[in-house]
Amino acid sequence: MSPLKISWKSILSKPLSSALNILLVAFGAGILTVLLLASSQVIEKLNNNSKGIDLVIGAKGSPLQLILSSIYYIDFPTGNISLAEAEKVIHHPWVKRAVPLALGDNYHGIRIVGTDTNFVKLYALKVSKGRFWERDFEVTIGSKVAEEQQLSVGDHFYGAHGLTGSKDIHKDHAYHVAGILEQQNNVTDHLILTNIASVWRMHDHKDEIHDQHHQEEKEITTVLIQYRSPMAVVLFPRLVNQSTNLQTASPAAESTRLFSLIGVGLDTLQWFAMLIMLIAAISVFVNLYNSLKERSYDLAIMRVLGASRMKLFLIVIMEGMMISFTGALLGIALGHVLLEWIGLYQDSSHTKLSGFFIIPEEGWLIFGGLAIGFCASIIPALQAYKTNISMILAKN
Repeated sequence: MSPLKISWKSILSKPLSSALNILLVAFGAGILTVLLLASSQVIEKLNNNSKGIDLVIGAKGSPLQLILSSIYYIDFPTGNISLAEAEKVIHHPWVKRAVPLALGDNYHGIRIVGTDTNFVKLYALKVSKGRFWERDFEVTIGSKVAEEQQLSVGDHFYGAHGLTGSKDIHKDHAYHVAGILEQQNNVTDHLILTNIASVWRMHDHKDEIHDQHHQEEKEITTVLIQYRSPMAVVLFPRLVNQSTNLQTASPAAESTRLFSLIGVGLDTLQWFAMLIMLIAAISVFVNLYNSLKERSYDLAIMRVLGASRMKLFLIVIMEGMMISFTGALLGIALGHVLLEWIGLYQDSSHTKLSGFFIIPEEGWLIFGGLAIGFCASIIPALQAYKTNISMILAKN
């Protein structure tokens, strides 16, 4: 019989202790899998959503809040800014592209974003059906919006005031779906896009004719900026902060700050998972060591029947590695299931995590599981290798 079959039968002969060791390895591997998958997806989503955006300009307040609300659409804006003041920085020579955003309404929790064609160019958007918005109250919706809300080209719907909730519905004007975007795998899949004039008119209940003075009081929420030259990275934010009532926020800097805030918690969980893996290794070692004492006579008989010292060594090594390998595979599978379950209960659809996501680092978890089994079984395996046949048989 091959060493592999003997090791497997040995594991099956001790179902309770083997199951405990497998579960310990699986628990540690599962936690690490969830952390690796979640952090990888969050980083990917952050990079996809902020790609090409060098700076965000908005009302004074928290820079991080400004980034979260204007790029990731998962927080409330810091306030509105004057359109006249925003245009001063929009037309600055250091600005290559400026994308104005006007927020304030939602449809079933989905943000309705007033913007212009620069937004389309920024994210390289394309339509799969219909066309981009052209007139007031026309919208082009993301692919996930169309799927989740069952909206098609030509449909109408009413927006609600605020970024969440559907109590204060704007029934004076209905939005008309002019087109549906191709799937982009970023935040635009979960947005409703229209022109800024639609947002202004939606909140102007009297729909009055605006004179010049009224036009100057128009406000937007934020402006997304692309730099024209590297020199603007240092000089432009300082210029805006010092010479205007506006505030700047760097997506790269604030994303790094965000991860530094949650990094402590992630590191703690990682160390906790590694501690569990260490406990699992000790448990496997104790199990094999005790099992070796119980099977010493069987091993001696195997030697008498012609089994080599190396075969006994391999039997013990394989037993430990099979336990840890099975635990690692089970833990990875449980980690994917758990993350998918977490994603089902997330409120924000465009930051939703998925268990149907594989990363190369999972291979290291399997390798780590094998390494744990090998290290835990090396001492018992050496003892099996040094089995003294005559002494054991004499005792029995």
